[in-house]
Amino acid sequence: MIGPLAIHLFMPVMPRVQKAFDMSAALVGASFSVTVIVMGVATLVCGSLSDRYGRRPVLLGGLMLFVLGSAACSLADSALTLIAGRIVQALGAGAAASLNRAIAHDAYGPERLVKVLAYLTMAYTLGPMLAPVIGGFLIDQFGWRSAFWLALGGGTAILFAAWAVLYETHHARTRSARAADLLHTYWALVRQPRFTAFVMQSGFSTGTFMAMATAASFLMQDYLGRPAREFGFYFLMFPGGLFLGNLVASRLSGRVAIETMVLTGSVVCVIAIAVQAVLILLGVLAPLVIFLPGFVMTFAQGLAYPNAQTGAMRVMPGAAGTAAGLGVFFQMTLGALGAQTYAWLADGTPHPMVTTAVLGALLTLAAGIVPFWMKRRGA
Repeated sequence: MIGPLAIHLFMPVMPRVQKAFDMSAALVGASFSVTVIVMGVATLVCGSLSDRYGRRPVLLGGLMLFVLGSAACSLADSALTLIAGRIVQALGAGAAASLNRAIAHDAYGPERLVKVLAYLTMAYTLGPMLAPVIGGFLIDQFGWRSAFWLALGGGTAILFAAWAVLYETHHARTRSARAADLLHTYWALVRQPRFTAFVMQSGFSTGTFMAMATAASFLMQDYLGRPAREFGFYFLMFPGGLFLGNLVASRLSGRVAIETMVLTGSVVCVIAIAVQAVLILLGVLAPLVIFLPGFVMTFAQGLAYPNAQTGAMRVMPGAAGTAAGLGVFFQMTLGALGAQTYAWLADGTPHPMVTTAVLGALLTLAAGIVPFWMKRRGA
């Protein structure tokens, strides 16, 4: 739930922060996308460090950073201090984002990983389900700072729970954590077309979602004039689709090839975005036009995501932590790029969302085709 507390909880806050600090649309977009980018960079470091020093100490250190960053955001008196707090918060969230996958790989092994990651992501969806709804209510009642107090309280509870419950799962430590060795491992992974295709598929689909979710906050509150709490309730459709998609993926695990599941998710994503684009270009815009295709798109994400992540970690099983970190890096970085692209294009109308989402969906499909094509060729 750390990821949603860092990312999704900030979505209903963005219009209020923009007004509070008199920020431009591009700058408030940067305050969102910088979190995702820093999370992505942190996963590179945390995943590799956990291969060397173990999962538990790196995870607990990251959770401490998240708590400190949340406290700094709640006390911010300027856009600069808010962004600085978001960076610290993101460093901690990056540890949780990569290490939950690595811990699952350690504990359950590669054969059961698709099902475990699907269940893990289903649990993860509780965060995006709860954060915007509770956050929207708090913002309307107590102001935007209350969202960060919620993140602070939630992060503290998760830190103590992890300290009390999680044990060390990684005992076959790597011998070196030198930068040259880490770069060699990174290069060995990214030069594998299957690995790159799997992580790019997850990244581009996340970028499509981030662009749509960021746009939805502004379109609902500024364009359609709806309150933050209503955005929070409609937003439930996004994690609801992800939950359902992961449920289906868990049931099909072991019966349908991961390459087929990744391609299927990519195709469904394109169809959902295409339907939304046609409706908006015809002049139809209502909350369901934003969120119903979003539900289908996140369902497609749920189908593909655990399969793509499993495929990426299977490429080099001995470097599962590094592979998980690198995979999350691509996911977070391309997700931030999607959100920031929308922010750069934002003009108060829904058309920048259409442009960004269509581009992201087409790139998702292109990446999803590659592993399926390679499997058909026997590569």
